[in-house]
Parts: sequence; C-alpha cells; structure tokens
Amino acid sequence: MFRPFLTATLAASVTILPIASPAPVGAQTAEPETAQAGASAAQGSKRTGPNRLFSGEDLFDLAVASDPQISPNGGQIAYVRRQNDIMADRALSSIWMIDTSSGEQTPFAGRNGGAFAPRWSPDGSRIAYVSVESGSPQLWVKWVDSGEAVRLTGMPNSPSSIAWSPDGRSLAYTMLVNDAPPSLGSAPANRPEGAQWADALDVTNLVNFRADGAGELSPGFSKLFTISATGGAPRQMTFGPNHDGGPLSWSADGATIIFTANRNANWQTDPVEADVWALDVATLEVAQLTDRDGPDAGALLSPDGRLIAYVGFDDIGRAYENTQLYIMDADGGNSRLVSGDWDYSVDAMAWDADSRGVYVQYDDRGETNVARFALNGQVRTVVSGLGGGGFDRPYTAGSFSVADNDAIAFTGGTATGPADVSIARGSDVRALTDLNPGLRLTKTLGEVREINVASTFDGQNVQGWLTLPPNYVEGTQVPLILEIHGGPFAAYGPHFSTDNQLYAAAGYAVLSANPRGSTSYGEAFAQEIDKDYPGNDYHDLMSIVDRAIDLGIADPDRLFVTGGSGGGVLTSWIVGKTNRFRAAATQKPVINWTTQALTADGTGYFGQYWLGARPWENPETFWAHSPLSLIGDVETPTLVVVGAQDYRTPVSEAVQYYSALQLAGVPTTLIRVPGASHGGFAARPSQSAAKASAILAWFDRYAEGWEREPSDQGQAETADE
Repeated sequence: MFRPFLTATLAASVTILPIASPAPVGAQTAEPETAQAGASAAQGSKRTGPNRLFSGEDLFDLAVASDPQISPNGGQIAYVRRQNDIMADRALSSIWMIDTSSGEQTPFAGRNGGAFAPRWSPDGSRIAYVSVESGSPQLWVKWVDSGEAVRLTGMPNSPSSIAWSPDGRSLAYTMLVNDAPPSLGSAPANRPEGAQWADALDVTNLVNFRADGAGELSPGFSKLFTISATGGAPRQMTFGPNHDGGPLSWSADGATIIFTANRNANWQTDPVEADVWALDVATLEVAQLTDRDGPDAGALLSPDGRLIAYVGFDDIGRAYENTQLYIMDADGGNSRLVSGDWDYSVDAMAWDADSRGVYVQYDDRGETNVARFALNGQVRTVVSGLGGGGFDRPYTAGSFSVADNDAIAFTGGTATGPADVSIARGSDVRALTDLNPGLRLTKTLGEVREINVASTFDGQNVQGWLTLPPNYVEGTQVPLILEIHGGPFAAYGPHFSTDNQLYAAAGYAVLSANPRGSTSYGEAFAQEIDKDYPGNDYHDLMSIVDRAIDLGIADPDRLFVTGGSGGGVLTSWIVGKTNRFRAAATQKPVINWTTQALTADGTGYFGQYWLGARPWENPETFWAHSPLSLIGDVETPTLVVVGAQDYRTPVSEAVQYYSALQLAGVPTTLIRVPGASHGGFAARPSQSAAKASAILAWFDRYAEGWEREPSDQGQAETADE
C-alpha cells in the first residue's frame, strides 16, 4: 500500500504526567547529578564526570534491536542488532541469538555487518537470512546447532519477503528481475576507435522512475521465486509487466503461495490499488482472490490452511483510512470484516498457531501495542510498550513475532533508551537485552512528560510530550523548541529521540505534539486534514505551545520551531501565519504542492489523494495550501535543510523556499546533507549530529530575535554553511 511521508475530547481539562523510563530487568540505575538552578545546568560538562550530558559524539555508541523472530518452540529469538559504527559512520546490521530461558546472547551472522531478515524453518533447525558477506545481498541458510551456513543465491538483486515452505524443503522470495530500458532512436554508428563519446541517453517511460532511498530505478519488475533450501537453481514463479510483492505465505500442503500485486493495466497511475493473489506452485497459474477498489495486502494463510487473514480498506480518495483486518476462505470466498468498529489501524500480523486468532500490531495515543483478534471479532491487548525504528525522532514503531506456544518476542524501548528485545508469556514480560548500558548508566538525559490540551479551534484533545533539559528545576522557564512530526499521518510518542535529547542537553525543552492528522487517535481525527493540509492543525500546535507556557516551563519570549517532511510543511506554514517564534528550521519540506505532485516519487498519488485533483484541475487549491503562498508574511529567520538525494520531498522544494526567503529579505541559509535521502536523512551519525548542531547554532544566532531594518530592500542575510 502506498501511504508515503510524506505513516475523547477534554473540553476544559488538561493533564501533565511523567513518563516512566524503567531500566531493563536486573539493571542498576545511576544516581542523577545534583540539580542546579535554572536550565543552566544543561550547559555543564558534556564529556566528563559519571553523568555527562548527551552529545553528538554519543550517537556513534548507540545500538537498537529490530525484527525479533522467535523460534517455533519459543526457546530462542533471532533478532537484528543495528549498531552505529564510528569508522563506517552508519548503522551496521548483524543477527544475534538469545536463549529465552537464560537470556544468554551469541552472535549468529554478520559479525562485520550486513546480515538481516532472519526467518526460522518450520522445525526450528535452520534460519534463512540475507547477508552481504559475499559482496552483495544474497539468501543464506544456517543450521542452528552446527553453525554451518551456506549461500543459496548468487543473483544480481537482493531477495526479500523470505518464506519457508511448510515441509522446510523450499524457500520463496521476491526479487527484482531486470528488464531492458526503452530505446528511441540511436547515436551515430561510426564511432572512431579510441574516441571518448558521451554516455548514451537515459530513456524512461515509467511514471515513477525514481524512488527515495533507491535513486534512479532500474527497469524491471519484482517477481516471485522459489529455491531448494539446500541450494540449486532458483525458479522464477511469476511473470508479466507488473510488480508482485510480499509478504509471501505458503498453504499447508505447499501447493499454493499467496502474494499481493496490482496487476491492472493502470498500475502506474493507481498507486493505492492492490489485491491478494494465489499462485499454483506446480502450474504457475495465478488466481485473483480479492477485487475491490482499494488495497488488499499483507495476506497470511492460517497454519491449518483453511483461512487467509489480510488487511485493507475501500479507496474513496481520502489521504488516510484505517487499515482493517479481514478473514476469507483460502479460495477467496466468504470474506468478512473482523476488526469492525475497532478504531485503530492494523499494522503487522501473525496467526495464532491454533488458527483460531490473529495477532496484530497497532498504535494507540502515541504508543504501540499488540492485540489478539479471535475470529469472531473479540479483541484483547496482549503486549504494550513496543518501540524501535529510527534514532533521531520519537515515532511510534516496533515489531513482534509469536511462537507456537503463544510466547511473543517484541522490541520495546523507553523515552530515554533505544529499543531492546523483550519476551511476553501471558502477563510475564521480561527484557532480554540491554544494548545501551553506557547511555543508561553514564548519561543524564532529559525527562519526558505527557502534555494534553483542548484545541482552541474546536476543543478536541491534543496530546504531546515535553522533553525537559537534564536537571530541570520545577518552576523555571526555559526556551522551547516545537518539533513537529512528519507523515503527517504518523505519531510521536514517549520514545527515545537523539534530536530531542541533543536539543535538551543544550538547555531547551522540546515539545513533540500530535495535532489533528496524526494517527493513533482514531480515523476521524486523522481525516480532519483530508484535502485541508496544512490547515486547522496549526491551531492545535499553537494551543499546545500555549499550554507549555501556562505550565511555567516554556519561556514565551524564547520560542523556536522545527520539523521534517510533514513537519517541514507545517514549520514553513507556521512562520507564514505568526511571528511568535524567534527562529525556525524547516527540514525537507513541501513548499509548492504543484511542483511536489509532479516531481516527487509519488507521482499519481499526492495531488489526487491529498488535494483531490491534478494540479491543472484545481490550481487555486494547490496554491492556497502551499507555504510558498505565505512568503510575503514571513518575518522569522528560517534555516532550510534537505537531503541532497531526497526524492520524496525533492531538493527543488527546499531550494524554492530558500530562494524566496532570500528575495523576501528574510534571514536564511540552505543546508544540503550530502548523499542523504528523505528516509535516510539521519542515517549517518556524523550528519545527524551535525544537522542538530546547525539547527541549535541557528536558534542561538537569533535567540534575541530579528527585526527588519527600514532600509532593507529585499536583501536577505547570508550565512556561511
């Protein structure tokens, strides 16, 4: 499903609650430093003493757990450890094994980085995974007891969506099959020997010929393959001019593989559409199992082979819909909605081993949980507190898997620490890893508190979290950074964030708010901005800033604002609506909806679903919601930051805003992060730290504010990058 970037009303009451940050089971906690008067405590030594403040250098020490895969019998967990490496300046992925009884950990694959996607064989004797040990991503299998590993593939592209056959003899996966690019005309044929001619023309006929994080797309289509679990030649299973994707799910008898695809002729211009398909392994015939107008995806066959669980919704042209849980018979008949009026969006799924229920991941008020749906629609939450994802900002995230005995492995973090692996057996929940003891024991981090307020627009409750400067003294006013999430269909929660902790260490309180449009507060709350973004979310953000001031924490004369992607949109919108912020930093923003709709990697999506038209059909609406339309009202010094390889909110968006600010005489500077995509904006620790430092330096430069001189004639201040 294509949902890019950009993921009860309290009428008069407000609450502010502390968010606990417990240490893993068995861990010792460090004594906090003695509090000092005011936020000046945050300006102390960053690199000395037993409890120094968090700094940019500390990003290189961080590790996070992801993709925990529990063995069928629940005795072991294979998980991916992403560890920042100071020499490589990026997170390296390796696979580790945990004994769930003793908690003992051992490295399993990828000691030098580059191993991920572990998947257990049905009998628990082997693990399939992807590794770059041979130089490119290939499919490997390792025997758990002997430790022997074999490489199964030597293909030109990376395998994904790995799935074992029920008998353990075969593996299915998806992979891009390269195709010849289109040709049109030709260069002169008589090239003299030794002549240095230019490269051939780049010719494409794809609607989306670039993708964020992948760059220029190679011609070709994702297809299904199978291969023997002991090696041999892979067999291509699907064909045709369309992409076939995962997850892949085998029938109990191994005769059928279920997958997801949009096989319609207009697949390029209908990016939301998807259906569930069944592949006959013997004949290679495919049968379509769903056919509504909307995305049906994530299909998984029940262990007994009778039923298929899948998620989807009816596409009626809105930018957000809750993803619902459905069950149908294995032949595609008798489809029925299971999640009913449950007002949450279903993410990852896993069948119960007895085929009588489905486990689902979902977000609720900025936090991530796992629930179990019985086939009759009864639902109960079984695990809370999932976490994970990126380091830089506190998004909802996490992952889980379920053993045959219903033990659940999951990643769970806190507001002051990245995600670790935990296991839940009924009500017994244990943390099994402690990947960042140095962070927990030697750093004084900012406390994170919940904050709620009724929006001045219509009284709807707006929730957020305040990260306070380390050693904050109650009753002290400190400068505030409003940090706005992207999406905008996403949510912040009480999760670890390097950006927020770096800002807090510099003496700022950081407000991470979830205005209307945010997920995890019900479908209607998210749909409040449908065809009206930016819009009334502005009032929500101003309301929660005012609440932080009323609480005596935020200094009303020292307010700053920043945000990335959708948060960059709102940052640019805010400075066109108000001058209350001393300075702003808009990160990877959308500035002009017309150019965004026609140059981003979501061509065919943004205009139709976000604004209800193509740019030429309703240009007035596109302009009215573009922050560029407010440039004449901006009086806030605004830094513009973007990844140099951003194809989701293209560099041209940031450049337009920077140029307009220059021409309007507003102080500005443009920062382009070399090699960074939209999704990989903070992937390199050195760049993530440098970006946060640049934003802090910008805010410090304009801490006393800026006023336009009467003699200004549209010449903006220029600053060294």
